[in-house]
Amino acid sequence: MSQPDLDSLRAFVAIVHRRSFRKAADELGVSPSTLSHMMRVMEEKLGVRLLNRTTRSVAPTEAGEHFLRRLEPALRELGATLEDVNGFRERPGGSLRINTAEPTARWLLQHAVPVFQERYPEVSLDLFVENGLVDIVAAGFDAGVRLLEAVPQDMHVAPFGAPVRFMPVASPAYLAARGTPQVPDDLLQHQCIRMRMQSGKIYRWEFARHGQAFALDVPGTLVLNQVGLMAEAAIAGRGIAYVPDTTVRDHLQEGRLVPLLEDWCEPSSELALYYPGHRHVPAALRAFIGVLQEVYAPA
Repeated sequence: MSQPDLDSLRAFVAIVHRRSFRKAADELGVSPSTLSHMMRVMEEKLGVRLLNRTTRSVAPTEAGEHFLRRLEPALRELGATLEDVNGFRERPGGSLRINTAEPTARWLLQHAVPVFQERYPEVSLDLFVENGLVDIVAAGFDAGVRLLEAVPQDMHVAPFGAPVRFMPVASPAYLAARGTPQVPDDLLQHQCIRMRMQSGKIYRWEFARHGQAFALDVPGTLVLNQVGLMAEAAIAGRGIAYVPDTTVRDHLQEGRLVPLLEDWCEPSSELALYYPGHRHVPAALRAFIGVLQEVYAPA
C-alpha cells in the first residue's frame, strides 16, 4: 500500500474540522477542487473511504473518524519534532499560524507585525481572522489572540497592552444633526449601528458606573458583523457605533470620530496571546510573544 503525503494528511484534518471543502481550502490556501482531488487520491492509496460527500456537506465515515483520532496526535508530535530541529537554527524560521478577531488583527498589523517581520524575515506569519472563538488546537493554529477574559482556562497566556475599553463613537456631522447622548438611555432615541455576533444574536451594548453594570438593547436599522466596518459606517455618519477604543484611536485623535458616554465605559480586560500548555512552544511563537510584550509595554 502506498503512503499518502503529509500535505494530504493535513488537508484531511482541516476538511473534517471545517466540515467544508471550501472553508478548508480557504484555510490552506488552495482550491476546493485541489482538495477534492487530494482526498480521492488518498482514499485510493489507503483503500478505504474516509469522507462522505454531498452537494452541501462533508463528514468523516466511521473509518475517517478512527483515522482522525490516530492522525492528529501524530501530526502534533511531528510538528513538535520539526520545531525541535528548528530550534538549532540561529534565528526562528518556519511558519506561525495565529487566530484572532478582525479588530485585533488590524491593530497587530499596524504595530506588532511590522516589527516582527523586520526582525524575523524567515518566519511566514499567517494571521487568520475569525470573530468567534475557535478551538485553536483542533483547527491547527499555533496560538490565538483574544481579550484575556475570553481565553479558555486550559491555555497558557501572555497578556500584553493596556486594558481595552469599549465605547460609543459617532462622527461630528451625525452629532450636529442628531444631538449628543448624555446618558446611555439617550441612545434609545438615536440611530445605532448594531453588531451581529457569530451566534446570530445582536450584541447588547454594555455600560457600568459606580459599580452598577447593565446592558442596553439599542435601536438601529444597520447591522454589521465586523468592528472595522462599524467604525467606517460611523465615520460616514450612518449612526453611533460601539467599538473597542484600540480600533478607533487614530480616528478619535484626528477628529473623524467623537467618543461618547466615557464616564459610563469602564475598561475590560487586556489582550492576551494564548496557546496550548501541553505543546512545545515553537521558537517563532516565543519570538512573536517577545515582540508583543515589547511593543505594548507600559510607557
